[in-house]
Amino acid sequence: MDELPEYAERVLEVAELIPAGRVMTYGDVAEWLGEGGPRQVGRVMALYGGAAPWWRVVRSDGVLLVGHELRALGHYRTEGTPLREAGPSAEGHVPRLDMKRARWDGGGGAVDGAHI
Repeated sequence: MDELPEYAERVLEVAELIPAGRVMTYGDVAEWLGEGGPRQVGRVMALYGGAAPWWRVVRSDGVLLVGHELRALGHYRTEGTPLREAGPSAEGHVPRLDMKRARWDGGGGAVDGAHI
């Protein structure tokens, strides 16, 4: 297998740091690293995130990853991640993440402007 690009390694390291039951947005991860943006983080997760806790890196609106909603929901329920139940008008009645309660800020200080 080819070696991961350095940025991908760093993104996956952050994903591994997120505690069970908590999430970071794609933008949060980019901000934590001090490099890239939400799209770059999303691309890394799509290409290389299968072995990482991918369900902990999410959209800022709390919508579950399209095509992986049920797998993610299983992880969220197992880990006790705060959810907002979907209303009857929501497509598929799939809950969203309760971002106010589930979002993790990294819980530590930056080193030289970046956390890792």
